[in-house]
Amino acid sequence: MDSDRISVLKRRLDALRPLSRGALESLEAWYEVELTYTSNAIEGNTLTRQETALVLGQGITVRGKPLKDHLEAIDHQDAWRFVRELAQRGVPIVEYDIRQIHALVLGRSDREEAGRYSQRQRMILGSLAVLPSPAEVPALMGDFTRWLAAAPPDPATAGEAHYRLVAIHPFTDGNGRTARLLMNLILLQAGFPPVVITPEQRPDYVDALETRHVSGDAGPWQAFMTERLIEGLERYLEILEKEQGPAETGA
Repeated sequence: MDSDRISVLKRRLDALRPLSRGALESLEAWYEVELTYTSNAIEGNTLTRQETALVLGQGITVRGKPLKDHLEAIDHQDAWRFVRELAQRGVPIVEYDIRQIHALVLGRSDREEAGRYSQRQRMILGSLAVLPSPAEVPALMGDFTRWLAAAPPDPATAGEAHYRLVAIHPFTDGNGRTARLLMNLILLQAGFPPVVITPEQRPDYVDALETRHVSGDAGPWQAFMTERLIEGLERYLEILEKEQGPAETGA
């Protein structure tokens, strides 16, 4: 069963802790680029993985690529660093935190909308989902953050929080990036590595969200997120075990 596989992988990860400073720094640098590249690429950003690394690591402007794509990369880097800081504090996530994550996601690329709930009706291109009206958003976000404060920090909550935030779609732009960052904040709080959703996985990702939006069937979404969590754990362990050597684990 997938839950058993996750439990086994999590025990292997816990057996390797505390992680060495070198391993932590290497992983943090890798995830900063990988999460920025993949999350932005899902939304249409044209920077490649290597170009994203150059922009973030060396401040290089890539010839022929839009300025907005460069700004989005730096914005996501700032937002991810803020998420890591929140995870280290170990305090409950409040509504202000979500708005602050969004403010950083759009900090340079769309300053007027950064951190603000949308004042106009939103639609998701290619989707049949009917989104809440702007007047409903503040109350729905209040309900959402109260649910989040009472929910345990675990993978199930992380996936559910992602879906619920996207379903409210409170912002004019940046909802997906903010939802993925929130999901990974909860995973970090629970002692899991971040989940990476690649551009190649976008069709399955969008289909799973759409199925739940329209029919209410949560099965495809939960299955998709479980697969990504297992992938993330396996990759994280592969990197760590090369750095530190495998730990002994029970059957």
